[in-house]
Amino acid sequence: MLATITTKTIADRWRAITLGAFTVALFLVGGMAAYKEVDLSLYTSLPEGFRTLFGIAESADAASLAYGAIYGFYGSLVLAGLALSMGSASIAGEERDGTIGVLLGNPKSRTEVLVSKAISTVALTALAAVVLWLGALLAPVVLGVDVTGMRVGAQAFHIFSNALFYGFLALAIGAWTGKPSLASGITSGLMVLSFFAVGLLPLVESLANVAKVFPWYYLDAGQPLVNGVQWGGIAVLLGGSAVFTGIAYVGVNGRDLRLRSVGGSIVERLREDPRIGSLVERISGSGRVSRIWTKTVSDHQAVALISGLAMFWMMGVMMGPMYAAVDEQLATFGKDLPEALMALVGSADISTPEGWYQVETFSLMAPILVMAVTITIGAKALAGEEAQRTMGLLLGNPVRRSSIVLQKTLAAAILGLLVGLATFLGVAAGSLIAGLGVSFANIAAATALSVLIGFVFGGLALLLSAITGKVRVAVVGSVGVAFAMYLMNSLAPFSDALSGLAAWSPYHYYLTSDPLVNGMPWGDAAILSAIAMVLLAASVFAFDRRDLRSEG
Repeated sequence: MLATITTKTIADRWRAITLGAFTVALFLVGGMAAYKEVDLSLYTSLPEGFRTLFGIAESADAASLAYGAIYGFYGSLVLAGLALSMGSASIAGEERDGTIGVLLGNPKSRTEVLVSKAISTVALTALAAVVLWLGALLAPVVLGVDVTGMRVGAQAFHIFSNALFYGFLALAIGAWTGKPSLASGITSGLMVLSFFAVGLLPLVESLANVAKVFPWYYLDAGQPLVNGVQWGGIAVLLGGSAVFTGIAYVGVNGRDLRLRSVGGSIVERLREDPRIGSLVERISGSGRVSRIWTKTVSDHQAVALISGLAMFWMMGVMMGPMYAAVDEQLATFGKDLPEALMALVGSADISTPEGWYQVETFSLMAPILVMAVTITIGAKALAGEEAQRTMGLLLGNPVRRSSIVLQKTLAAAILGLLVGLATFLGVAAGSLIAGLGVSFANIAAATALSVLIGFVFGGLALLLSAITGKVRVAVVGSVGVAFAMYLMNSLAPFSDALSGLAAWSPYHYYLTSDPLVNGMPWGDAAILSAIAMVLLAASVFAFDRRDLRSEG
């Protein structure tokens, strides 16, 4: 048995944190390899607003473009998202899960629990930053890219400090309210608002200084990649984290904690309203049954919100005007890219609006962000309840095991569809704003397929969760299979001996038919739907027949 709350929290989370950071480091390698081979004027000639948002310097080379666009953008968002997830779960998550009483039943004060959780958040965020730093050091060595004069350690330190700011803000809100969904929702909303404010306000001369009000400003203030650690910005970010820690201390010691999980969903509050309670009861079902899916939706709304906002604005709306700004250069850009590299992003003709959106939005980001929701819920749906020792509470109600599986799946489907809806609206708006004329029906087809591929690997995570009862096995297993299937579909066609293997990958039924041009391939959609349904049925079967762990 682990000796302290700190070490147990680190032991429970380090694999997922490391995997997230490692994935970003892999994107750095791929991005740097691509930028090395192409004419970078495609990016450096973008309007200033786009370059500012994505961290692209006007005189960027392959290395600085990769570090700025991938680490400064994706890496910072991923680490901040991981940190706020840990912060919101530190106190409020324990209350939600009914485990805060177990912690305080030991000879531990509230302050000791808070400090232990804070230390584990710092340690895990630092671990992720170290993985990014090592990736930043290794990528140019492997690819033979010159990075002389670039302070990658300083950039990693700024990303770490920025992530801590949002992690401790979520910790403070959770400590005061006891509601992890509120903590993650407010913090992620501030993070997204801050990101766009810092990118867009400097474009208006009279508002440039207003950007300094937002914490995201201090992530790249003074260009740490070029000029080293900017201690003024670091002081703001770490000072804010310290202030939030003090606020959390007052909050957790100044209120009555919930020693067991209590309902707080919108549906439950509506059911209690005497004016409409009976109607809501008929629509949503009994409280015991509906609580499972509504609580699951509430628990995971933060990752869905971040994913949906990213797909709507950054990968949807902004991609339309960006294409319009560089469309003349795109005619020759694709010819400079290696065929194998283009295969990894859908082998589309990026000189057309449809090909541009397929490569930039649908090839990787759309399925990845849907999977971020479905795999997270699928992995935690059953194994997470066992690990937190709350499965017995669920099964203590008159609810079948199969009902638990189906309601958890319903929650994953709802949030996955919300990310898909955000993707559709963003791409449609981007096309409309830029006058690209992409068919709305075809956008809907590509979006529906991205949701279905997310359901497939979310279903795999659910099945692994049902079979093993271990969250990390479900996450690592489903992500690993998804990555292997993606590579198999992309690269197998280049070998005559292996070309037939592509048809065994679910990705073969995703973009191979070019849905943005040709519309919905109903046969491919049916195959993805069938795979997802088979995985769901297998999950119900496995969960019904396995002896569950009654203790952690």
